[in-house]
Amino acid sequence: MKKSRSKTYLLALLPFLVLVGMFEIVPVISIIVQSFMPSGSGAGVTLDNYIRVFSEKLYQTAIINSVVIAVFSSLIGLVIAFFGAKAANEKGGKIGRLFMSLLNMVSNFSGVPLAFAYIIMLGNTGILTLIGQKYGIGFLAEFPLYSTVGLMITYIYFQVPLATLLLIPVFDSVKKEWKEAVGILGGTQKTFWFKVGIPVMMPGILGTFSTLFANAIAAYATAYALVMNNVSILPIRISEQFVGDVVQNPQLGGALAVVLMALMVLSILLNDGILKKNRRRSNGR
Repeated sequence: MKKSRSKTYLLALLPFLVLVGMFEIVPVISIIVQSFMPSGSGAGVTLDNYIRVFSEKLYQTAIINSVVIAVFSSLIGLVIAFFGAKAANEKGGKIGRLFMSLLNMVSNFSGVPLAFAYIIMLGNTGILTLIGQKYGIGFLAEFPLYSTVGLMITYIYFQVPLATLLLIPVFDSVKKEWKEAVGILGGTQKTFWFKVGIPVMMPGILGTFSTLFANAIAAYATAYALVMNNVSILPIRISEQFVGDVVQNPQLGGALAVVLMALMVLSILLNDGILKKNRRRSNGR
């Protein structure tokens, strides 16, 4: 009976496994193999592509910019989302449902439409830019939208709703009885959150940060539509190697893609390492 059930489950999962293999596993393996092939039509195995990635200034800058933008946009988005998720968790009812509806709507506003919206508002002839020029508001008149700062601000915009949606369930792990106990013992709200609430939520917070980091470091459409080649980041450098108008070098693009995947895996491993240390400390080991 159990064997027949297991066979049924495997048959039900078979289409999913085929799709995963075709669209995820096979492409990843292909990219990794391609990254060790020499550029051009030559055959063999080489590390030249990786040497170029870590030695040429263009690609070094792309790696640094991608990591910096991903880290800071994730941290800022996480802090803002923390207070938004806290408010949604405490309010509940109709206001909470309305807030969730807005989050679901805003979280889908990304990519090219988001970049276009920022260009309309803060571009060289954007609405807020023209207002700043007319009334002498320097911050708006000279807003650096087509730069690393501008790109980071657009990233923060789509990081906040995603982080909020991920953090709202995490707040459910914080029980009201704990707040009352801290209050009875003379503790303040600040004491509760720093000594009880945030430590309890830490696994969820770190998991959310990992998701935000991966979301930001691999984002392409928003960055390309907004800054194109003005800011060097990994997704744009990778796309140039496969669909470049002048020279295409898929082997180098494969090496860049492997570096991008390695950064994402590294963030997950760091997250797991921190969680394990926290568990050991909580268990008194």
